[in-house]
Amino acid sequence: MALEASIAEFSIKGNLEQFLIVLSVSLTVATVSRLFNWFRQIPYTLLLVIVGLGLAFVDVRLVNLSPELILEIFLPPLLFEAAWNIRWRSLKESLIPVSLFAIVGVIISVLGTAWALSSLTNLSLATALLVGASLSATDPVSVVALFRELGASKRLTILMEGESLFNDGVAVVAFVLLVGIPMGIDQFSLSGTVAKFLTFGGIGLGVGCLIGFGISYLTQRFDLPLVEQSLTLVSAYGTYLVTEELGGSGVIGVVTVGIILGNFGSRIGMNPRTRLLVSEFWEFLAFFVNSIVFLLIGDQINFASLSENFDLIVIAIAAILITRLIIIFGLGNFSNLISGVKTNWREQTVLWWGGLRGSVSIALALSVPASLSGRQEIIDIVFGVVLFTLLVQGLSTKWVLETLNLIGDQPLRQEYSELLARRVALRKVLGYMDDPDNVSDVDGEFLRYQQGLVKGELQSIEDKITKLRKEHDNLRLLSMDQLREQLLDIEADTYAELIRAGKLNENLSPVLQEIMVEAELT
Repeated sequence: MALEASIAEFSIKGNLEQFLIVLSVSLTVATVSRLFNWFRQIPYTLLLVIVGLGLAFVDVRLVNLSPELILEIFLPPLLFEAAWNIRWRSLKESLIPVSLFAIVGVIISVLGTAWALSSLTNLSLATALLVGASLSATDPVSVVALFRELGASKRLTILMEGESLFNDGVAVVAFVLLVGIPMGIDQFSLSGTVAKFLTFGGIGLGVGCLIGFGISYLTQRFDLPLVEQSLTLVSAYGTYLVTEELGGSGVIGVVTVGIILGNFGSRIGMNPRTRLLVSEFWEFLAFFVNSIVFLLIGDQINFASLSENFDLIVIAIAAILITRLIIIFGLGNFSNLISGVKTNWREQTVLWWGGLRGSVSIALALSVPASLSGRQEIIDIVFGVVLFTLLVQGLSTKWVLETLNLIGDQPLRQEYSELLARRVALRKVLGYMDDPDNVSDVDGEFLRYQQGLVKGELQSIEDKITKLRKEHDNLRLLSMDQLREQLLDIEADTYAELIRAGKLNENLSPVLQEIMVEAELT
């Protein structure tokens, strides 16, 4: 027993040391990328992959990357953070193209990639289907961060992020359905596959809704920020584990619970201070997890094995580029015909080129059973394609955005938004000082001096706002959008307060949004 305890203690210490080394390297990269201007041109996650590749090249392995590590530890927080922050109002407007890309697009990607590999190489069709399923999951972390930094359109960001949220779930389900075929455990049949897919997705959706709405109504009963923050963390991991245990898709479950809590639960059960605290917590957690995942992706590359299967990798790259082209331009133009959301050819080009592959693809490839004869080829192809998309497509996406003139005015909009926020805050400060009940015990001369300071700063801010509005007419549209968002938030918060006070039994659907939409159509 003593020997076993010593071995366990040594193992824990070794794992902790490895973890601290990985974290230290990641934070060093993060710091260096902010200190030097040249490094700022490279998205942070891609810089981590490059550093990981450098470590792999000199044969320094930080830690063994297992599929369970990504799927059960890293994937739930990444999915939940993205789902928490995506606004249902915006996603609902783009639901038709997002659904087409995430469902029909995955089918096209799997079949197209499998056909190319099985026809042009010695891979069997069953093995090629596993490669196609692994590579059908997109990972837009770097691209979406670049979109936000450069000020690309909100619709473009929603399309890219929304597609990834849902197609991860579809891709994982497709992989699970196909993995038994090359091993002779399962046989492919259309009706059976559709039934299994609906079962996986249905269980995930059901568990996600149950936990999401349950926690939403639970947080109405108390106002404890740290407890509510902890509940979101438990919901992310708990939903994934429970759904997987019940035989459903944990990915779909986590996405569902994240969307519900981010758009419904945070409105009816959390005050604005708590919502901000939870959002900042998940922003940190996503940064933390991404830092580790992308570094380890580069670190796990085996250059010798990749070179042996170079021809397979090249064919797979060509296949995913062509299938992605069909998905985005074909389904995108079809969506333009049947939905209100229109994407032009320039936006479609960015969506096509920005379809990167990442952690989910790696995890799926590594989860292929060791008894499968083509396992190493699958892993090499997926690693090679992921490497190509991250380094070639990822590093050139900024150039594509600039060439197509899709870079927005994000720095200007950010400056203007900050000025508006400061104006609101200083007006509230003046209002507080103007109330005699708040300052009855304060010396009058001191109070007037403080009021003068605030009024002077407020006037300076007003002058800057006026100047920016005169120089940039498009900022008036930003003010209108912010007013609409504020009005909708006030309505939602009012319903939430009435529910917490016991004056309303259930949350009401927003009436202002319907009025605004009808007004725009008339």
